[in-house]
Amino acid sequence: MMDVLTWTIERRLELAKRAALLRKELGELELEVARLEAAEVVFGQWFEATDGGRRPPGILSPEPEPEPEPVAVTVGPGAGGMRVVPDHVEGMGLEALTSEYRRIMEIVAGADGPVMARSVALALGRETTPAKIEPVRGQLRKLSDRGWLVRTASGRYRPR
Repeated sequence: MMDVLTWTIERRLELAKRAALLRKELGELELEVARLEAAEVVFGQWFEATDGGRRPPGILSPEPEPEPEPVAVTVGPGAGGMRVVPDHVEGMGLEALTSEYRRIMEIVAGADGPVMARSVALALGRETTPAKIEPVRGQLRKLSDRGWLVRTASGRYRPR
């Protein structure tokens, strides 16, 4: 009888150690997924700025070139140091935001009250893992910092 009890305790301790290791590994994997998602965004911006690598990015050139003639340039959010989320000023519409940030603003505006990042992630069709929710939380915080949303004391967001 004592052997069964001893075996049960040892097995439980062994499984608890393994579960802790798996939780740690899961956390590391989720962190790596979040890093890769950020890299995808950066690569996408580079890809758009360089037309798929067919044009130089204009950051560095191997040798000095003659001064080009001034040309009218159209820039969008994120180009040439321009903020992806500009500071909100009175009368500024959602068209100043990228489509993803506009979608987030529509979700928050359409909610019955202040929303959590998890709810916005679900509305965007994302999974509810920390690796999928954290980027949305960052976007909500950026919108809040720039005056588009209000962050409540409980960490929820509502329209300004």
